[in-house]
Amino acid sequence: MTYPAASSERPATFTGANRIIDLRSDTVTRPSQGMYDAIAAASVGDDVYGDDPTVNALEAKAADLMGKEAAVLFPSGTQSNLAAVMAHCGRGEEYIIGTGYHIVTYEAMGTAVLGSVAPFAIPTNEAGEIPLDAIKSAVKMADPHFPVTRLLSLENTHNGKALSMDYMAKATAIAREAGLNTHLDGARVMNAAVALSVKPAEIAAYFDTVSVCLSKGLGSPVGTVLVGPTDMMAKARRIRKMLGGAMRQAGVIAACGLYALENNIDRLAEDHLHASRLADGLGGLGVDGLDVVACNTNMVFVDLSEALVAKLPAALMERGVQIASRTSRVRLVTHLDVSGEDVDRVVAAFDEACSA
Repeated sequence: MTYPAASSERPATFTGANRIIDLRSDTVTRPSQGMYDAIAAASVGDDVYGDDPTVNALEAKAADLMGKEAAVLFPSGTQSNLAAVMAHCGRGEEYIIGTGYHIVTYEAMGTAVLGSVAPFAIPTNEAGEIPLDAIKSAVKMADPHFPVTRLLSLENTHNGKALSMDYMAKATAIAREAGLNTHLDGARVMNAAVALSVKPAEIAAYFDTVSVCLSKGLGSPVGTVLVGPTDMMAKARRIRKMLGGAMRQAGVIAACGLYALENNIDRLAEDHLHASRLADGLGGLGVDGLDVVACNTNMVFVDLSEALVAKLPAALMERGVQIASRTSRVRLVTHLDVSGEDVDRVVAAFDEACSA
């Protein structure tokens, strides 16, 4: 059987020197040949019965990597986070979360709609942290007028910024003193671990449960793994069934995630270097109305003037560079399909597009 080309040679609207460089997200990656081979070789079974050996291997690998007892494979990070919040909180209870965190902003408010769990959102600071004193004061007293505060949910990374180990230790300590459980939306927790030079389990140790996305920087086309205590994962697995996420021969999906965990974690450092190189290059252009805001892990944020907002996306696309939005703040994301040479092409494309 012939498989599609490896990610570095993937089919695209443009090929060769004219290939589209897609900076919209690290979710746009295509499987490498090695990942396709892993899919083709995957042993499968019925995961609803617990019979899929590749799913079982992935869950065991993820749990061990994160220092937890058990894991459950979900189709998406949205479903994984939803199941986690529902496993921690009952109807009419609440969780503390940062304003702008993905669960409360970009997941269709599923925790409230499907879980009947209320978010208590607190504005974060520039580092993506919920202020410690705000966490403490957000916990409700035992009074029938108020919901029961049950959970603190953090996000790492947030807008490309890795929460520090010191902050996570202090924030989760406050939560535990108040009798709360803790959850981490770790969609890019591997980026955080690489940026902080720690093992993923060192981050996960602060939290009861962690959602680990396989389809962002790790390059899998689908899948998220939720890790935590055995009893909590059994509850999450039941909730996954309620949410329609139970799967059958899911080994073909799990094979991608297993390959990603075994091959694509350490290489995230390359993405971080490329993001830094991109930020330096854009900052060095000296273009009026183009200001580099931040460069953390694999993301660069750029503030644009109204004139550039209006013309830049189309002008860049003509030059083989795709960006996500037409707003004044643009997020540029490096990933395994963006090389150092691509970064130089992007900088040159911005220079030409801004002056066109």
